[in-house]
Amino acid sequence: MRVGVTGSSGFIGSALVEALNERGDEVVRFVRPTSGEHGGHVIRWDPSTGVVDDDDLRRAGGFDAVVNLAGTGIADRRWTTARKQEILTSRIASTSLLVQAITSTDAGTPVLASGSAIGYYGSRGDEVLDESSTRGEDFLAEACVLWEQAARPLEAQGASVSYLRTGIVMSARGGALKKQLPLFRLGLGGRLSSGRQWLSPISLLDEVRAILWVIDHKVRGPVNVVAPSPLTNAAFTKALARQLRRPALAPVPALALELVLGRELARGAVLASQRIKPTALANSGFAFDHPDASSMLRWALSTNR
Repeated sequence: MRVGVTGSSGFIGSALVEALNERGDEVVRFVRPTSGEHGGHVIRWDPSTGVVDDDDLRRAGGFDAVVNLAGTGIADRRWTTARKQEILTSRIASTSLLVQAITSTDAGTPVLASGSAIGYYGSRGDEVLDESSTRGEDFLAEACVLWEQAARPLEAQGASVSYLRTGIVMSARGGALKKQLPLFRLGLGGRLSSGRQWLSPISLLDEVRAILWVIDHKVRGPVNVVAPSPLTNAAFTKALARQLRRPALAPVPALALELVLGRELARGAVLASQRIKPTALANSGFAFDHPDASSMLRWALSTNR
C-alpha cells in the first residue's frame, strides 16, 4: 500500500510510520517546507498558509490510504484565547488542506483515517459512551466536531472516511504517562482530585495497530480508539504504583491543577471523566493486545515503549 501520513514526526505518527515501514508499505509523509526533508517520499506543505508543493504531490501520485494526525498539542500549555485558536486552526486548516490536496490528484484516495479525540463527548461522569453517543458542549467537543467536519467532503466523493476518536495513549516514550513517571518513580504520585473521574486509555502499540486495522478494513465513521476496559483515575493510579512498586499517597487537589494549568484546561481535559467503549473496533473484529491498564502498563514499562 502507498500510505500518506500527516503528523508523521509526532508521538503517534512516528510510531505509525515505523509500523508501516516494517510491514513493507510505501510511506509518503507530509512535512513542513522547513523540515529539510526533500526526498521522493515527502510532500512539502504548510497548512498555516494553505500551500502544498504541487510537484511533490504530482510525484507522489495517488494513495491507497491517508492517515491524518496533524495538530498542535492539546494539554501541553495553558488554554489562553490564542492557544485555543491555535488548537482549532492547526486541526481544521490541516484537514481542509489535506482534503483539497488529495482530491486534486487524478487517482484520488479511497481511504482516509482522520484524527479526532474522545474529547468529542465532553466530560460525562459515570455515563458509558460509544460512537452512537451525543457530542459534548465544551471547547474540546467543539474542536473535535469541527475537526471531523473538515474531513467530511471526502465522504461525498465516495471515499471510506473514519474519525479516529483517540483516548489517552500510553507509552513511556511520550504522552501523559511519560509526564507522570518521574513523580511516581519517586513515590510522589497520587490520584488527581477525587480520583473518581473515568479514563479511557490505550497502549501506543494498540493505537497503531488499530489505525492499521481501520485503513486495511475500511472501517467507516467514528471509531473510538480506546481499550475496552476504562477505569477511574484512582484505579489507574493504583495500577501504575503497583507496576512501579512504589507508594502513591499524594493526591493532587483540583485547585492546584487549576492554578497551574488554568481552570478550563484542568476541568476540560485533565479532570474530564470519559468512560468510553470501542464499539466500532469490537464490531469490526479488532482484538487488543493490551485490553486493560495493567497489561498496557506492563508493556510500556518493560519495553520502555
